[in-house]
Amino acid sequence: MARRIIDISVTLEAGIASDPPGSEPKIRYETHQDSIPRVLRYFPGLTVDQLPGKEGWATEQCQLSTHNGTHVDSPFHYASTMANGEPSMTIDKAPLDWFMQPGVKLDFRHFGDGYVVTAADIEAELKRIKHTLTPLEIVVINTAAGAKYGLPDYVPSGCGMGREATLYLTSRGIRVVGTDAWSWDAPFVHTAKKFAATGDASLIWEGHKSGREIGYCQIEKLSNLDKLPVSGFTVVCFPVKVKGGSGGWTRAVAIMD
Repeated sequence: MARRIIDISVTLEAGIASDPPGSEPKIRYETHQDSIPRVLRYFPGLTVDQLPGKEGWATEQCQLSTHNGTHVDSPFHYASTMANGEPSMTIDKAPLDWFMQPGVKLDFRHFGDGYVVTAADIEAELKRIKHTLTPLEIVVINTAAGAKYGLPDYVPSGCGMGREATLYLTSRGIRVVGTDAWSWDAPFVHTAKKFAATGDASLIWEGHKSGREIGYCQIEKLSNLDKLPVSGFTVVCFPVKVKGGSGGWTRAVAIMD
């Protein structure tokens, strides 16, 4: 049977609008010519003429947050402890079987920027696509931000997942979720306006913070979700093991037979 793999990760790239100003990845490229002095130092007596093509090696020096690029947040990102006082799970402790599971796509591209998705919205979408959630499925959210990655208005675009929406998923055994937006929650610029108007601090990062009640991991900055069907695919998104980390990068893909 033919197998199709869809790349649902973004490319780590410096100089594009992928994160708030000051938080973007930085990459310094060492060319095949730049590295020649280092190569020669490793092998005394070697000359440039002896190198194939008179070239050294190419490398990249990266200055990254574990939350740059397509990455998986661990429960430790949301809080140091769970609601019961136990330490939150770091990314290197997350069970591997969470990260290779059947996927389900919820299409919320019609919601406006800053909209906070509710449990009722999820129920309506599941009814529309005729799907019943089962434990450990990976639920990905297609938002309006997905089409804006790299554009100046990417970070403030798309809807976000609220506390009740997140708990709706995690209380049904979902342990990995994902979004093509910058954050699982609504963009900060919109939440800041609501906080300024109400003074209600519970609105800040409410989706993330629900992880104190039921631990879960989330993938942020996915891509190509518009190319996926509503179900019938497997998501593979193993995170890089960063010791004690709040997150780890992933080359997330969707596999369809």
